[in-house]
Amino acid sequence: MVSTAFAMAANGGAAQSQQNPYSGIIMLVIMFAIFYFLLIRPQQKRAKKHRELVENLKVGDQVTTAGGIHGKISAVADDVITLEIAQGVKVKFNRSSIVGVAGQGND
Repeated sequence: MVSTAFAMAANGGAAQSQQNPYSGIIMLVIMFAIFYFLLIRPQQKRAKKHRELVENLKVGDQVTTAGGIHGKISAVADDVITLEIAQGVKVKFNRSSIVGVAGQGND
């Protein structure tokens, strides 16, 4: 009985080796395409949208930071934004920490 099972397994292995030799490569390409369209491409779009938002900041904009602080931009430097979060209270933030501008559709 053991020799019969071994013989059946050998035939199954022979049938499997007759498949397309490129099937592994094709599956790898398909998996990469799925990852690209479901993960990589949307993340690149989101990053581009955030980069444009940060580049277009100007004095007087009402913004929200990554930490959830809402304020009005009172000064803009190269990489630093000064927000007025209350009358006379000004705080400096990195430009990249700004996640939204009031009045724009933020996704």
